[in-house]
Amino acid sequence: RNPGHHLEQLQLRSWLLHWSIFIFFKNPMEEEPEESKTEGLEVPAAADMPVYLMTQMIEFFISQKYLNALQTNCPWLLRYLTAAVIISKARRRTLRLLVNVIRQEQYTYRDPITEFIECLCVKFDFEAAQEKLLECEKVLVGDYFLQGFQETFMNNARLFIFETYCRIHTKIDTKMLSAKLNMGNEDAERWIVNLIREAKLDAKIDSEQGHVIMGKRHASSYQQTIDKTKDLTYRSYQLVNNVLNMHNEQKQQQ
Repeated sequence: RNPGHHLEQLQLRSWLLHWSIFIFFKNPMEEEPEESKTEGLEVPAAADMPVYLMTQMIEFFISQKYLNALQTNCPWLLRYLTAAVIISKARRRTLRLLVNVIRQEQYTYRDPITEFIECLCVKFDFEAAQEKLLECEKVLVGDYFLQGFQETFMNNARLFIFETYCRIHTKIDTKMLSAKLNMGNEDAERWIVNLIREAKLDAKIDSEQGHVIMGKRHASSYQQTIDKTKDLTYRSYQLVNNVLNMHNEQKQQQ
C-alpha cells in the first residue's frame, strides 16, 4: 500500500469536513428564491431544516473514516459536532460517542462548548456547566457559523441541564433550578411547566413548596429494543461498504 495515497485521502476528508460546515450551518436553500428550488426534491419544511441538517451532519461526522480524520487532522471541528448534537437533541444515540471523543481530545482541543458537555456528562458538575453555558453564549455570538443558532442552542442546552438533573433527582427546588438555568424564578417555573407539557414528563410542580416532583420512569422493553437497534441499518451499510473496499483493494494488488 502506498502511504502517500492514505495521507492524501486523510487530507481530502479533512477538507471535506471543513467545507461541509458551510452546507450544514449556512443552508444555501434558505437564500434561494422558491422558483429556483428543484421541483420534486423531498426536503423538510423550513422550520425543520436546521434540525434535519444537524442530524445529517452528525451521521456524516461520526462515520468511522471521517471521525478518524477529525481526531487526527482537525480536532477544532469538535465545536461544531458538539453544537450539532445539542441543537438537534440527538443525544441519546450519539452522546456517549461524543463524550468519549471529547475526553480523548481534551489535551489537543477544548472550548466552552465541549467543556459544557464534559462538565455535565462526565463530572456532573452543574455549577461548572452553568458557567460554561454563559461562556458558550459569548462563543456563539462571535462564531460565523453558530451565531444564527444562538437561541436554539441556549434553549436546548438548558433543557439538557434540566434532563440531566432530573435523571438523578426526584425532588427539585425551583429556586435552585432557576439559578442553574440562569433564569428568574417566574420565568423558570413557566419554562418548566411548558417543558413538562411538551415533553410529556411524569412530573408535577408544587408551587407552595417551590418543588418539582419527578415520577418514577421505566423505559419499556419495546423502547429499549428500538434504541438499541436504531443504528443497525446504517452500521450494516458501513460494514458492507468496508468489506467491498477491502475486496477491491486486494484485487488491485493482485
